[in-house]
Amino acid sequence: MADFANRYPENVPGRFYVDDQCIDCDLCRQTAPMNFTRDEERGHSFVLKQPQTLEEKSQCQEAMQNCPVEAIGDDGALVTKLAAEQVAF
Repeated sequence: MADFANRYPENVPGRFYVDDQCIDCDLCRQTAPMNFTRDEERGHSFVLKQPQTLEEKSQCQEAMQNCPVEAIGDDGALVTKLAAEQVAF
């Protein structure tokens, strides 16, 4: 299971992210090409763009479910909680 604390800094903020368990297999980039890309220098994937449509969200969820090392996380609940806390202050 992906760990939010170990996510790559290149991930754009939002519910989906890739952590340091990524083996650069290309599955996520093939499954959700609008949302995942590759860090060419370091050899791993990261979230370039959070999903904006139901189709993109579905593709990101599929990539997460099929990731062979479970390096993709979906912390939608955490993101929602943090956003709510920011509004409260």
